[in-house]
Amino acid sequence: MLIDTHSHVHDARFDSDRDEVIARARNAGVEVLITVGTDLENSRAAVALAEQHSFIYATVGGHPHEAKDLTAEDLAGLSVLASHPRVVAYGEIGLDYYYDHSPRDIQRERFKDQLGIARALDLPVVIHTRDAQEDTLAILEEEWKDRPGVFHCFTGDPAYATQALHLGFMVSFSGIVTFPKATELREAVQVVPLDRLLIETDCPYLAPIPYRGKRNEPSYLPAVLATIADEKFPTSVQEIARVSSANAKKLFGIG
Repeated sequence: MLIDTHSHVHDARFDSDRDEVIARARNAGVEVLITVGTDLENSRAAVALAEQHSFIYATVGGHPHEAKDLTAEDLAGLSVLASHPRVVAYGEIGLDYYYDHSPRDIQRERFKDQLGIARALDLPVVIHTRDAQEDTLAILEEEWKDRPGVFHCFTGDPAYATQALHLGFMVSFSGIVTFPKATELREAVQVVPLDRLLIETDCPYLAPIPYRGKRNEPSYLPAVLATIADEKFPTSVQEIARVSSANAKKLFGIG
């Protein structure tokens, strides 16, 4: 059994063949999908898809790219939506200083606002962070230490992974881990204990080798799994599949 802990299969880029994409995922051994919201409208679409399939769950939240446009009404709507029975986490939320689509001070405020919503609802959080290591860690240290969550699509080095683990988080690896130049990232895999490890596709983005350049999809998750197993040698593919699925069930409270 495999669990794709972070996908966007509700995204419009799958509108023309979503059923086929889901069927290919199931045929590849991906038995559970978590589809992740990025703003209020997008989160509603994620929940709507999860309502249609017993093996798909949703998260809701406001991505840091959207922080400047997140109104008080949006946050209230996300809080209501996050209470839906198909919602298993709040996110993806965090900071992104690489693109700076929203001013950094606004990103930090909306990040804290949404951590408050997740805390009130007792939901785990899904963290997006890029080029914002120091501020992300500082906010989580203050607002979220030893509460459940995951650094999704982790791209840091072993030291950053260790800091995330210190805060009590799980660490999730995507197709980036298969890229030839991702040496430090593969070193980070080696410091993450098996009981804190998750895997994901983050589709439609970041297709792994040998699919790089194509639209990513959940059926490509075994390529991520194989690279993780290589880095955790002599841990088998089957063992990584087992423990990562068990970790996902624990974090997200799914059966």
